[in-house]
Amino acid sequence: MAPPTAVPPGKNPPPTTGQPPAGRPPEPPTRNGQGFGGPLPGLDAAGLAAFDAGRTVFLEVETVEGGLGPIFNEASCIACHRGPAPGGASPRSVTRFGRVTNGVFDPLAEKGGPLLQDHSINPAIRETVPVGANLVIRRQTQPLFGLGLVEAIADETILALAARTSVDGVKGRAAIVTDPASATQRVGRFGWKSQHATLAGFSADAYTNEMGVTNRLFPNENAPNGNTALLKQADRVLDPEDTAARADFELAADFMRLLAAPPQIPLTANATAGKALFEKAGCAVCHVPSLTTAVNGINALSEKAVPLYSDLLLHDMGRLGDGMPQGAATGREMRTAPLWGLRASAPYLHDGRADTVEAAIRAHEGEAVVSRDRFLKLSPTERAALLEFLGSI
Repeated sequence: MAPPTAVPPGKNPPPTTGQPPAGRPPEPPTRNGQGFGGPLPGLDAAGLAAFDAGRTVFLEVETVEGGLGPIFNEASCIACHRGPAPGGASPRSVTRFGRVTNGVFDPLAEKGGPLLQDHSINPAIRETVPVGANLVIRRQTQPLFGLGLVEAIADETILALAARTSVDGVKGRAAIVTDPASATQRVGRFGWKSQHATLAGFSADAYTNEMGVTNRLFPNENAPNGNTALLKQADRVLDPEDTAARADFELAADFMRLLAAPPQIPLTANATAGKALFEKAGCAVCHVPSLTTAVNGINALSEKAVPLYSDLLLHDMGRLGDGMPQGAATGREMRTAPLWGLRASAPYLHDGRADTVEAAIRAHEGEAVVSRDRFLKLSPTERAALLEFLGSI
């Protein structure tokens, strides 16, 4: 189990730097920062219109009158997913907490767990990490580029990867989760723990739990530290709040679905050598270079190569796991993080502990020990080549 973050019970975590105050629009990033943030190639006029409509909602700052809060983490999608273009990552992290007793995890739902909302529309109802929580962890924002392609990968493709013969002791498993958008069992693929299978479910969850904007999939507000009396006093808008025929969470999901993959940099001779070393070290066992989408009603998503460098499976990462179960994942398991666009998503690992890609590799444990140790045995020149390759994909 990962050691808890040093946040005393009854206190809020230290503020994250670089965030605009709630309710104030962040500085608008460029549409194509470093080539990131544009629409999928090959979209027709309707697809481009859906992308633009979704992007508008993604940039929108929620208001109290529109349903923001009463407790929340940020007032817009872009506040967290902002760099180097809308849909990117950021160092913004959220706090999750719970209690572990004799190896059994309790999310402390009656005290507002497991997710802490660190903003509120009224300071008197701001949440704190409750007394009794002995596991407190941070998870940082992940990028959204190319997620429509990831969504379009068939469940069967991911299940086939889980059925592979074990190599170097690596044996990933698919996360089977209930998708709130379809109420069916699907293979999870989004989030640090593969806790979501579709972008509609992922977006609806974020609207309610990160911004406090309820919707038909998640119609109930979070009570401040579980105090329903405080919620009743503070909640100003009838739930659910996001009730348009095409709800905001759906428009935001359209934007994510139609957002292009991270642009790749042409490989130099050194980076090409690094690619061979990446495969020789066994990194590609989990970080599978490319998967293929199934037939899709959107031509730009149909039967396309997806160079994400992930198998989208859960793996036992030993002490690198964050200690917190979620969805189908245990506390030791984490989804294989996609590596595409890695150069634009520092810091690294779920809690942002690694300032560099090399530091992230060195921190790998559990099923990744063998490939990590092969990396460490490379010469400095070879390691530099492998890192240059990772900075190109």
